[in-house]
Amino acid sequence: MTTLLVSMGDAAGIGPEIILKAWSAAPQEMAGCVVLGDLAALHRALALPGVAGQNLRLVEVPSLEGALQLPPGCVPVLQACNLPHLPAFGQVSAAAGRAAGQCIVAGARAVLEGRAAALVTAPIHKEALSAAGAPWSGFPGHTEMLQAEAARHLGRPVAEVPVRMMLANPELRTVLVSIHVSLREALDLLTLPRLLETLRITHQSLGRVLGRPPRMAVAGLNPHAGEGGLFGREEIDVILPAIEAARAEGMEASGPYPPDTIFMRARAQAGQPEGFDVVVALYHDQGLIPVKYLGVEQGVNVTLGLPLLRTSPDHGTAFDIAGTGRADPSSLRAAVRLARQWSDRSPEPARP
Repeated sequence: MTTLLVSMGDAAGIGPEIILKAWSAAPQEMAGCVVLGDLAALHRALALPGVAGQNLRLVEVPSLEGALQLPPGCVPVLQACNLPHLPAFGQVSAAAGRAAGQCIVAGARAVLEGRAAALVTAPIHKEALSAAGAPWSGFPGHTEMLQAEAARHLGRPVAEVPVRMMLANPELRTVLVSIHVSLREALDLLTLPRLLETLRITHQSLGRVLGRPPRMAVAGLNPHAGEGGLFGREEIDVILPAIEAARAEGMEASGPYPPDTIFMRARAQAGQPEGFDVVVALYHDQGLIPVKYLGVEQGVNVTLGLPLLRTSPDHGTAFDIAGTGRADPSSLRAAVRLARQWSDRSPEPARP
């Protein structure tokens, strides 16, 4: 069976809880998964209300080899981090941030080395990661950490391993040109080369999964996609030239489309021959609001451009409900399903 790795996330958040809830609710769906985390933190989560811990047994495994030979009801756990004490639920902890980073790096290296097919990451807390100190404080989140590991594995500068975030659910996919920056900076980052690079990454990554060139719709930046320059010239000076350059390279890109309707259009035509496979959004909230409005419980975050497959739930650590047993594992389950569906097709093997 294909091995999928699931990193625990921040031990002060809902990561351990949703992992075990997913295992309890859907053991066949989680078969083939190995948790990278801290055994004590997972035992604590096992005792939370609603986890149904009586159906599960945590088993520490010394390595990935043989982890999938455990009997039903066993959750294989690889102690991939050093957590000296259990952090309080819902509180920022440097130790929890450090442990979360250690699990992510261990998972990324295993996938890059071909010892597992994909990495599914439970949520981390950016403040905890920053509080953990170097090297963890140098990464704003998962994406940058995985990008650095991929660059190290390939022997390239980080700048030569460009990545993009894609959010997906059964009705809509959207890829972002920029992510965790201010809106002012996002406008500055909207350049012809960056948008063209986004289209190339989307074309290559989704093309391997779909088995054909993806149909990419590019959203406009301004109201009504600029109305021919009346409401801004970005569509004329940047977006349309990037689309034309993409087409010249053989990509199926079109637009720019009015941003207030293209997401509805793409959703309505999902799966139809004339429909779009993905919408390229020009900044974080433009793309994430429509996907999350359709339901966080089915949303999956996928990092495109990496030489490894990484998915994650479309939500954060939920410190406000951590430790209460109220966390919903649906998005994590969707991330596992997507990783399993894509693992035999994308991405291409990593080669240094």
